[in-house]
Amino acid sequence: MRKILLTCILLFTLLACKKAHTSQKDLNAHDLPQIKASGELVVLTLYSSTSYFNYRGQEMGFQYELSEQFAKSLGLKLRVKVAKNVPELVSKLKKGEGDMIAYSLPVTKEMKDSLTYCGLKVITHQVVVQQDKGKKETLTDVTQLIGKDVYVKPGKYYDRLVNLNKELGRGIKIHKVTNDSITVEDLIMQVSDGKIPYTICDNDLARLNATYYSNIDTKLSVSFDQRASWAVRNDCSLLEKAADNWYKKSVNSPDYTASTKRYFELNKTMVHSPILSIKDGKISHFDRLFKKYSKDIDWDWRLLASLAYNESNFETRAVSWAGAKGLMQLMPATARAMGLSAGEEENPEESIKAAVKYITSIDRSFSMIPNKKERKNFILAAYNAGLGHIYDAMALAEKFGKSKFVWYDNVENYILLESNEEYFTDPVCKNGYFRGIETYNFVRDINDRYKVYKQRIKH
Repeated sequence: MRKILLTCILLFTLLACKKAHTSQKDLNAHDLPQIKASGELVVLTLYSSTSYFNYRGQEMGFQYELSEQFAKSLGLKLRVKVAKNVPELVSKLKKGEGDMIAYSLPVTKEMKDSLTYCGLKVITHQVVVQQDKGKKETLTDVTQLIGKDVYVKPGKYYDRLVNLNKELGRGIKIHKVTNDSITVEDLIMQVSDGKIPYTICDNDLARLNATYYSNIDTKLSVSFDQRASWAVRNDCSLLEKAADNWYKKSVNSPDYTASTKRYFELNKTMVHSPILSIKDGKISHFDRLFKKYSKDIDWDWRLLASLAYNESNFETRAVSWAGAKGLMQLMPATARAMGLSAGEEENPEESIKAAVKYITSIDRSFSMIPNKKERKNFILAAYNAGLGHIYDAMALAEKFGKSKFVWYDNVENYILLESNEEYFTDPVCKNGYFRGIETYNFVRDINDRYKVYKQRIKH
C-alpha cells in the first residue's frame, strides 16, 4: 500500500512539473499570437541599397517594402531595427530583439540549426559587371575572363574570383581594391564610366545599378546559385507558417510586382532636354512663378528654376521611381506636410509654392551655417537627400577634421562615403546607408546650370 501511495505521489509530482514547465513555456513564447497582441511586427535587417535605407525622409528598400506588405497582411504595424552585419542579425533574433529577419539571409546548414528559414525566398549568384559593347565585345563565357583585368573588393567577391581563376588554370588579372572609401557600387560606376573594364557583385545589386547605368551588362554569372530567405526563431512555427503562406499568395501580386519593378526595373536617372531655348530670354514656361515665389526665400529666381529643371525637366506630370511627383518632385509625405493636397501635384504653382515652403523649413534647420551663400548648398543637398543624411555628412566631416559648414570639397566628400559600411555604421552617423553620389552631383549640376542661366538670362 505504501509503495502504491509513493508511486501516486511521484506521478502527481511529475505531471505537475510538466504542466508548470508547459505553462512557463507558453508564458515565455513570442509567436504570432503574442505579436498580434502587441500590434506590431518588429523586423531585423541591414542597411543597403536593396534592403533598407532612408531617402528624402522616407523609409525605403525592397526588403522593407515586402516586410511592410507582410505586416499589413497580418493587420500589424511595422517597426524596423537595423543590425551592423549578418552575425548581429542572427544574434538579435535569438535574443528576442526582433520577430523576424527581413533580409536575404544565405541558406546554410549551420544556420538551419539556429533559426528557421521562411517567407521571402530568392536565388542569388555573382555576376560580371561590364560595359554593354554589343555581341562581339561583351563577354558571354567565364573563360573569356582569362587575360582580363577584374577589380573586386576583398571578401566573397575576391574569394570567388580567386577560386574561378584556379578552375580556369589561372590567367585572370585580379585587382583587389582595398581602398576603404571605394565601395562595390563605386566600382560599378567606374565600369559604366569606362575607368575599369570589369567588376563582380551579387546579381540583385547588379540589377539595381543597371537602373542607374543603362550601358552596363550584368548577364554573365560566375558562381553557383545560392538560396537566400527571411528567417524566424525555431520556436515561432505560427509566424513561420504565416510568412510562407503570405509569400506563396503574394509573389505574383500587384504590390509585390510594383516593388520589384521600383527597385530593379525603373530607370532612376532623369533624362534632361531643354524645352525652351534660353536664347529667347526664357528658361521655362514657369519663369513668372519662379520669379514670384523666389522672393519668399530671398533666392535668385534662376537658382529656383535650375532646381526645378534638375528635378523634373520642367515636366509637371513627372513621377520619380521613389514616388516624388510634379514640377518640384516633392515626396508624398513632404508634400502633405507643406500643404500640397493629393491631386494637386501636377499644378505647377502649387508645387512651387510647397517647394518654397519646404526650402524655408530646411533653411531654418541650417541656421547654424552663418554664410547664406554656403547655406544654399546645404539646402540643395538636403532637398535631394533629406536632412538626416546631410547631418551625418557634417558629423563625419567634423570628426575627420574638415569644416562642417563648407559644402564643396568638405561635406560633399563625406556624403559620398555614406554608401560605405565603414562610414554609415560610424557612431556619428544616425541615418545609415545612403547613395551619396546622387546628392554630390545634384548640388554641382544645379549650381553649374545656375551660372549659365545668370550669364544668358536677365534677372
